[in-house]
Amino acid sequence: MPVTSNSVLQVLVYVVILILITKPMGLYMTKIFAGERTWLSPVFVPVERVFYKIYGTREDEEQTWVGYTVSMIVFTVVVILLLYLQQRVQQLLPLNPQGMGPVEPALAFNTAVSFSSNTNWQAYTGEQTMSYLTQMMGLAFHNFTSAAVGISLAVAFIRGLSRRSAQHLGNFWVDVTRCTLYLLLPICTIGALVLVSQGVVQNFNAYTVVHTINGATQTIAQGPVASQEFIKEFGTNGGGFFNANSAHPFENPNAATELIEILAIFAIGAGLTYQFGKMVQNTRQGWALFAAMLVLFLVGVAVALPAEQAGNPAWNNLGVDQSVSATQAGGNMEGKEVRFGITQSSLFAVITTDASCGAINAWHDSFTPLGGMVPLANIALGEIIFGGVGSGLYGILIFAILAVFIAGLMVGRTPEYLGKKIEQKEMKMASLAILILPAGILLFSAVASVLPVGTNSILNPGPHGLSEILYAYTSTHGNNGSAFGGLTVNTPFYNWTLAFSMIIGRFAFVIPVMALAGSLVRKRVVPAGAGTFPTTGPLFVSLLIGVILIVGALTYFPAYSLGPIVEHLLMLSGKAF
Repeated sequence: MPVTSNSVLQVLVYVVILILITKPMGLYMTKIFAGERTWLSPVFVPVERVFYKIYGTREDEEQTWVGYTVSMIVFTVVVILLLYLQQRVQQLLPLNPQGMGPVEPALAFNTAVSFSSNTNWQAYTGEQTMSYLTQMMGLAFHNFTSAAVGISLAVAFIRGLSRRSAQHLGNFWVDVTRCTLYLLLPICTIGALVLVSQGVVQNFNAYTVVHTINGATQTIAQGPVASQEFIKEFGTNGGGFFNANSAHPFENPNAATELIEILAIFAIGAGLTYQFGKMVQNTRQGWALFAAMLVLFLVGVAVALPAEQAGNPAWNNLGVDQSVSATQAGGNMEGKEVRFGITQSSLFAVITTDASCGAINAWHDSFTPLGGMVPLANIALGEIIFGGVGSGLYGILIFAILAVFIAGLMVGRTPEYLGKKIEQKEMKMASLAILILPAGILLFSAVASVLPVGTNSILNPGPHGLSEILYAYTSTHGNNGSAFGGLTVNTPFYNWTLAFSMIIGRFAFVIPVMALAGSLVRKRVVPAGAGTFPTTGPLFVSLLIGVILIVGALTYFPAYSLGPIVEHLLMLSGKAF
C-alpha cells in the first residue's frame, strides 16, 4: 500500500516544527555553556557555587582532555554504585507502597549500568520491580545526570574544534552542573506539567485494585510517571515507568503527548547542531550537519513507513484485504496502538533510534523485516541523526573528519576541517572510534548466537531470532536501550554480557573521541586557500551522507543479510517467523 497523503503531512508537520525550535534551543545552550547570564541565573548561581564547593573545583578552572575524561569516568562509576545499592536495599526504604523486594544482583547491576550510561535498557517490568523511590531518586535522577554527561562531552568536543592553540576543553563538573540546572531541570519541569495536564499520571498512591463487569480482579499500576516521562525523551534516555513504555496510556495518552514526546527526543540533538555553528563562529557549519542528519532521518522514514503500511503479503494471499477502506488502519498493525496507528508508530521508531533514546510506542519485534531493520541500522550507525545527549553530534563530527580526509586524498592535499589540519593522530583516533561500535556489536552477537545460553532465550526461530540478538547488543552497545522483544534477556548470561556491552559502548567510544578533541584543541587554524574543501555546501553534505552509508553497509551488510534481509525475502515467498 502506498504512503498516504495523511502520513506525508504528519511527517512534514514534524519536520517544520523541528526546524523552528532548532535555533532557539541552540542559542540557549550556547549561553549556558559559555557561562553567560540567563533568566534563571538569579536562582541557580548560588546553587552552582554550592556544588562547586562539594566537587572541590572552581568555575574558572579548566581541564585537559585527560582530566575531563577521568572526571566523567569517576562520576559515572560512583553513580553506578549508588544506583546498584539503592536497588538492592529498596525494600528498606520509603515510598514503596507495593512492598517491592530487593532487585536480584545481576539485574541490579545491569540496570545500574544501563541508566548511568544513558542506555536505559530494561530487562525487567518496571511496575512490578521498582519502588517509587527507586523510580524517582534512582532511575529518573540518572536520566538527568547521564543526559548532562553526554551533552557536556559534546560541548567539550566542540571546544576542541573551536579553540585555537589551547590546552583545555572546559571543566566537566561545571558543564554537568550548568547543563542540569539551566537546561534539563527547568524544561523538564514544564514538560512534565504539560504531560500531567494531558492525562499522564503523577502520584504516590498504592496501586488500585478494581473488579471488572465480568467479576475479574485487575490491578492498575500508577505512580510518579510524568516526572520520569519527559526527561526520558528530552534527555534521550528511554527508560519507561511501565513495561509498555510510551505505548502505555498513562505515559502517552493521546496525539498531543505523542507530538510533544517525539519533538522532545530530537530537540537537544537539533539544538546542538546550531550550537556547534555558533561556537565555531560559522552557523552554516551547523546547518550543514543538520541537513545531513535530516536527509538520513527522512531516508529511514521513507523505508520504514512504506514497509509497515504495505504489511505482510501473506495476508493478501489468504484473501484478507489490508487496504485502509477495509481495516481503517491498513498494513501491519501488529504490536501497534490503535490511537497512534502505523504512521506515528513508524515515525516514533525511527526517531527514537536515530537519537540515543530508546523509548517506544510500538513493539519493534512486530514490525515487518525492513521496518524493523531501520531502527536496528539507526543505532548501529552510532545514533548520529539528531543524537540527543551528545553522542550523535560528536559521532557525526567523526564522520565529517573522515569525509574531509577522503576528500583530501582525492585532491592530494592535507585534509582540513574548520581550518585545522587532520593528520595521522587525528585519523587514528577517528578510525578507532568508528570501529569500536561494530566490533562490540558483532562480537557479542556472534557469541550469543552460538552458545546455548544465548540461543535458549530466542522465542522466534530462523533469521528473526538472529535479528533479536543483533538488536539486543546493538541497542546496549550503542547506548540506546530500546528492545526488539522476543528474546528472554533477564538471565545471568544476558544481564552480565549486556551490562558489559553498555560499559564498552559508552567508555571505549568516548575515550578516543576525547583524545581527538584534545589533539584538535592544540592546533592552529590554517587560513582557507584555493584548495580548501568547503564544508558548508551541498557537496560536503552529500559526501558526508555517502561516507556514513558506505561505512554502515560495508560493516553490517553480512550480518543483516542473515537476519532482516533474508527474512524479508522469505516473507515475500510466504514464510513467516
